[in-house]
Amino acid sequence: MLLEIVDKVVSTQIFERKFVCDLNACKGACCIAGDSGAPVTLEEISILEDDIEAIKPYMRAEGIEVIDKQGVFYMDQENDAVTSLVNEKECAFVYFDDKGITKCSIEQAHKEGETAFKKPISCHLYPIRVKNFDDFTALNYSSRDICAPACACGDQ
Repeated sequence: MLLEIVDKVVSTQIFERKFVCDLNACKGACCIAGDSGAPVTLEEISILEDDIEAIKPYMRAEGIEVIDKQGVFYMDQENDAVTSLVNEKECAFVYFDDKGITKCSIEQAHKEGETAFKKPISCHLYPIRVKNFDDFTALNYSSRDICAPACACGDQ
C-alpha cells in the first residue's frame, strides 16, 4: 500500500517493517552487493569531490584507483548518480575491519574529524530508497535477503 504525504508517496512497508542493522550478522553486505553503487545527490558528489583527499587515507588501494580513474560517482542503468564501484561490485569507499565487516571510509574520515560529511543520505536511510520524479518523491522499502538478520533483530 502507498501513502501520499504532500509531494511524497511512501510505501507503508516502511512503517510496518522492524529493521535494526546487525553488522555482526550481515557484515555490511549492502555496501558490497547490488547492481549499482549507493545513490548520491549532486550536493553529496560536490562534497565528496572536495573532501576526497581527506577520505583517501581510509580507503583501500582498489577504491582509490577507481576514484582516480572515474571519479566519486557514475550514472547507473537508471540514469541515477551512484558511488563508484570496485570490480562492478563493492562501493569504492568500503574497507574491511579486522573481523571482515564492511565499513565506510567516508564515515571513518568523519569520525577522525577529517570531514564534516558523515556519508550519503541513501546509506543512512537504507533499506529505504528515495526516488525523485518530476511531480513527487517516492520512498520505498527495499526488501533484500541480505537484510534478513536486520529484520530478525528488529523483531526482537
